[in-house]
Amino acid sequence: MVTADLQQLAINSIRTLSIDAVQEANSGHPGLPLGAAPMAYTLWARHLRHNPKNPDWANRDRFVLSAGHGSMLIYSLLHLAGYDLSLEELKNFRQWGSKTPGHPEYHDTPGVETTTGPLGQGISTAIGMALAESYLSSYFGSDIVDHYTYVIASDGDFMEGVAIEACALAGHWGLGKLIVLYDSNDVTLDGKAEMIFTEDLQARFKAQGWHTLLVEDGNDVEAIDAAIKEGQSVSDKPTLIEVKTIIGYGSPNKAGSSAAHGSPLGEEEVRLTKEALGWNPDEKFVVPGEALEHWREAVDRGAQQEADWNEKFGAWRSANPELAKQWDIAYGEAEADWESDIPVFDPEKPIATRSASGEVLNAIAKNFPTMIGGDADLAGSTKTLIKGAENTGPGKSAARNIRFGVREFAMGAIANGMALHGGIVKPYTATFLTFSDYMRGAIRLGALMSVPALYIFTHDSIGLGEDGPTHQPIEHVMSMRAIPNLYVFRPADATETAGAYKAAMKLKAPATFAFTRQNLPVLGDNVEGIHEGVGRGAYVLLDTDDGNPQVIIMATGSEVEIAMEAHETLEADGIKARVVSMPCWELFDEQDDDYKNSVLPPEVTARVSIEAGTTLGWGKYTGLNGVNIGVDTFGRSAPYKKLYEFFGLTPAKVVEAAKSLI
Repeated sequence: MVTADLQQLAINSIRTLSIDAVQEANSGHPGLPLGAAPMAYTLWARHLRHNPKNPDWANRDRFVLSAGHGSMLIYSLLHLAGYDLSLEELKNFRQWGSKTPGHPEYHDTPGVETTTGPLGQGISTAIGMALAESYLSSYFGSDIVDHYTYVIASDGDFMEGVAIEACALAGHWGLGKLIVLYDSNDVTLDGKAEMIFTEDLQARFKAQGWHTLLVEDGNDVEAIDAAIKEGQSVSDKPTLIEVKTIIGYGSPNKAGSSAAHGSPLGEEEVRLTKEALGWNPDEKFVVPGEALEHWREAVDRGAQQEADWNEKFGAWRSANPELAKQWDIAYGEAEADWESDIPVFDPEKPIATRSASGEVLNAIAKNFPTMIGGDADLAGSTKTLIKGAENTGPGKSAARNIRFGVREFAMGAIANGMALHGGIVKPYTATFLTFSDYMRGAIRLGALMSVPALYIFTHDSIGLGEDGPTHQPIEHVMSMRAIPNLYVFRPADATETAGAYKAAMKLKAPATFAFTRQNLPVLGDNVEGIHEGVGRGAYVLLDTDDGNPQVIIMATGSEVEIAMEAHETLEADGIKARVVSMPCWELFDEQDDDYKNSVLPPEVTARVSIEAGTTLGWGKYTGLNGVNIGVDTFGRSAPYKKLYEFFGLTPAKVVEAAKSLI
């Protein structure tokens, strides 16, 4: 039996550790941990199924602190519960090389499920985790996949549009294993929340299909406990529990105000706060022995929970050998023969790379039953439906074709969550390339976390044609190339498309694809060689007889065809030219110098690039004296062939540029 005094001691241990760490760093957000400590304690001590000694246990509950600015809350919880996060790491909060960065970072800290800094994305990513649980539970069976996704979110999360998008989907799908605790403290960074946030959040969530509850006193552990239990009893709706808290609780002069939000309390206020909490103000980073012992019960409890599951899993594995094979593939413990069904395309039949993508995607997904994904209400255009598979819908989340609707940002964040959950092989999203702007924040976080997701984009250039400049992406490919740890593929044809998928499937990082709407000729010769070249990012597609070019023409995507036509003209004019297809800059940059120099010999300084987008960035390959042909203004509304002629994306312009250099 846990006494009320011991319970309060455990709660105040979160509070004092948090304010000590923030004060030591002279940086951070003390208000949220002070106010939200009771709800965090209730969840972690009474409900969360996890094993601190094995943070990657497959059937653990997921916990996401969406309000990532309050990061000392989760760091205190992880330390107290027995994760590999020492007291010394808490003392090094926000310092170089510590496991306690300013906002929770996936990979940096054992037990942190996702990076939560930009508000709104934590809860949206958590919805992806809950979606993954739902699908895997349906596929493998609820006996072995049966866990909750819990979130602590803030006012700021619910002001961000991405959270509105994602929460609408969670309610629409009926994700009953998702429970969100809302730290409702009526204060934001700049002042009272009513200055900017007066909507009835409960009414909004009810309208979105959520079960909603209110806890009037954020210090009432029993009321919070009862609300969580009620949420667990509702199987067909996600649950929002609004918990009324006092930001900076315990601070005599800053509680309930924005002064407690984003700055250290100050040495004197820390002392006063500790005194108010019944703590020794002269001690720092101290956890009473009985409180720590209570917290560390999580270690034995979690080990037993995992052991019980392992026993159940072993019996399931013996009884379901075929499903067990798929489990091993889904969780990276076995390889699938996923390359065997990738099609070889007919050189006599031009095809848009978006259409080729659909064929390749389906061929790969055939061998990965846990490869799921979807589109932003554009499946007919992006060609990304898995054939013969079911669609998500009202109250239906366990389907391979995820219908996201026109919600690009949420789509990206949810895909990240599916990837982070584990068991979902290369979750993918799809929309037009110009709308990558709407999901850029999710793509950036995916790259930061190295999630193995695929972000598929079609209608990749002015080749879109008549829809005009609003839908014609100009700067988008280059802007994604600017994101670190993101692999951007713009293949030249169907064969390169297959090679791009083969390369992306092997990456331990996210990849984006940019595919054409218009048909392109198929490169039919040396399919394996092309696939290998794509896997190295760039390769020599056409060359001179002696391998000593006077000029190098570089291109990606639909402009490779133009470069090849220019090569033919230059050859007829006695000029030795090389055509280099560069479908993925990032992969090419990773090659050794010998390979890069074999493709782009340093001594050949006459270089021309052509790409139907901004020319910014091509100088890294063409040099100061090169010519870069592209589109540095917004597009126009007209048939794409007219646009290519207007913007100078023609073989004649490439030939003219090449001759000017030599």
